[in-house]
Amino acid sequence: MSPDRPVGDLFRRFRDRLDAGVPGGPAGPGDVAGGSAGAPPGGSGAPASTRAPGRNRRRGGGRRGGEELTVPEAEFTSYYGRPILKAPVWKWDIAAYLFTGGLAAGSSLLAAGGQLTGRPALRRAGRVTSLVAVTASAVFLVKDLGRPARFHHMLRVAKPTSPMSVGTWILSAFGPAAGIAAVAEGAAWLPERGPLGLARRLLPPVGHAAGLAAAATAPALATYTGVLLADTAVPSWHEAYPELPTVFAGSALASGAGVGLIAAPTAQAGPARRMAVAGAALELFGAHRVETRLGLLSEPYRTGRPGRLLRAGRALTAAGVAGALLGRRSWAVSALSGAALLAASVATRFGIFYGGVASAKDPKYTVVPQRERLDRRRAAEG
Repeated sequence: MSPDRPVGDLFRRFRDRLDAGVPGGPAGPGDVAGGSAGAPPGGSGAPASTRAPGRNRRRGGGRRGGEELTVPEAEFTSYYGRPILKAPVWKWDIAAYLFTGGLAAGSSLLAAGGQLTGRPALRRAGRVTSLVAVTASAVFLVKDLGRPARFHHMLRVAKPTSPMSVGTWILSAFGPAAGIAAVAEGAAWLPERGPLGLARRLLPPVGHAAGLAAAATAPALATYTGVLLADTAVPSWHEAYPELPTVFAGSALASGAGVGLIAAPTAQAGPARRMAVAGAALELFGAHRVETRLGLLSEPYRTGRPGRLLRAGRALTAAGVAGALLGRRSWAVSALSGAALLAASVATRFGIFYGGVASAKDPKYTVVPQRERLDRRRAAEG
């Protein structure tokens, strides 16, 4: 740039060319071709991805009378190639938290079914699995928070409008109940006399009450994570707010049923088979809606790693339900079916998680739906 040509003169020359309707005219000596330095093509300070395609833009009230300039078709880019939204900072441990929370909820429902129908093996398997899964959930959550004290700090307030706050209280209510119910399963190992003999007599009724309390909290534990994801600005999570709780509820039931099919003898596995059918129906219906109802925002759930995971989840769910229904007299077939249902739940949760992350990284999943909503609003008003 020539030292005798100040920046203000260059900007005025550039503005005059725009007002004259020749934004792509030849640049003079020392000019920056195509616009001022650091600005995107078209001279505007806004990213190209925020402009409506094919619309005329009026340069307001200048000395040229406000000629209309045609803005070129927008590209889905942003400054320096960065996405418009910041992708979630959550890692795989949060996807694992989604699975273990659902497993804890489904197992507690399985245990309650075994308790109410007199199936001790089913009750025992559900209670122990529920305690292990909710403990793993707490570990994953604390790992994401960074320090255990942060979980405690979240209990200082209760905000019904915050899914994270509500979820913390749900987990805090569910965990102790599941723990007491699981500990009660060890009452038979205690001596019959002395102080431990008193505990042996008291633990079973206390465990029954705690098991029912955990089962009452289980539906909220199974579904609140879907509400939590939908409450974010991540496009493919936010738009799927009606379906995510359904998918997660079905996945929780299917994973709990898988535990029962593996751990209980076939004579006691009837409630687990019924849970498997109900859970698979909810999960497959919700996943199908997620992959078809959202228009462009369904694309991240059908392609790449999320698409492969969700397809695997569907196949494993179908195989698990078929085995549960056909293998009524074979424990080996039932156990394989249970393992397939557990693997399906893992694949579904991770597929939903990675699908949302992929939608936040590509600007088109933010820009195109915004334009479509704006066009619909204008059409309704006009």
